[in-house]
Amino acid sequence: MNKENSNILKVAIQGYGGSFHDLAARHFFKKQEIDFVCCDSFDELFDSVQDHSADVAIMAIENTVAGSLLPNYSLLNEAGFQIFGEIYLRINQHLMALPGQSIEDITEVYSHHMAIAQTRVFFKQYPHIKLIESEDTALSAKHIFDNQIKGAAAIAGQAAADLYELDVISGSIETNKKNYTRFLALYKPNGSLRFKEKSPEKASLSFSLPHTTGSLSQVLSIFSFYGINLSKIQSIPMLGQEFQYHFLVDLRFEDADRYQQSLEAIRPLTSELTVLGEYKRGELIK
Repeated sequence: MNKENSNILKVAIQGYGGSFHDLAARHFFKKQEIDFVCCDSFDELFDSVQDHSADVAIMAIENTVAGSLLPNYSLLNEAGFQIFGEIYLRINQHLMALPGQSIEDITEVYSHHMAIAQTRVFFKQYPHIKLIESEDTALSAKHIFDNQIKGAAAIAGQAAADLYELDVISGSIETNKKNYTRFLALYKPNGSLRFKEKSPEKASLSFSLPHTTGSLSQVLSIFSFYGINLSKIQSIPMLGQEFQYHFLVDLRFEDADRYQQSLEAIRPLTSELTVLGEYKRGELIK
């Protein structure tokens, strides 16, 4: 990753201090001085980069339990942003509340819908607890702290418990103990800010295909022929065109020349072929 501007980097995240986006950004930019632009939604995150309130963004794109974040794939496909990196963060979901309470005292639990999806099995043993979706894990913890709400708890990470002085009633309540979220590092190319990876190992592409039998298998066969490993494929509907889809794929490769040759080979078979980014494989943060 080569950044032409060495000033403090303004990083947009969905969520607030103590959130998993916060933690992912701190790990990804551990060698760079950063300021956060905190956003209530992913739409706002994209808008903050578009209007230059932020230089770059860190955005969750998929989770090993809850699956792909389809709206985020659509935002990525439409925005003209570039991916310049990724990071995989181990997600430990904790149940936290004001000090001095037990789980029997809790009647309501607040968190982001992804965190609730990752912990539903745990709450089956506590039918008296109502699960309520909120915009952010850490913000749920902050809400309980700011308002000193007893009888309520939040699902969030350890950083949120530490920041907002909450006790962890039950730790690591996520169903899958190999629960990871993949985050993408994004920016909108312009004259003053540009990232260039000299030795990429992964690429993300977007393209559409004719609605004909075997069109996708032809493209996949070409990748196989050139020794390109397909690590992810995601389809999203094309608005206004029935049963037509954009495909977003992640590729892994060791030979950059063979990767470039595969792009040229699939180009006649596709339309709207766009390279969304070429970057290093992401670090796994446990």
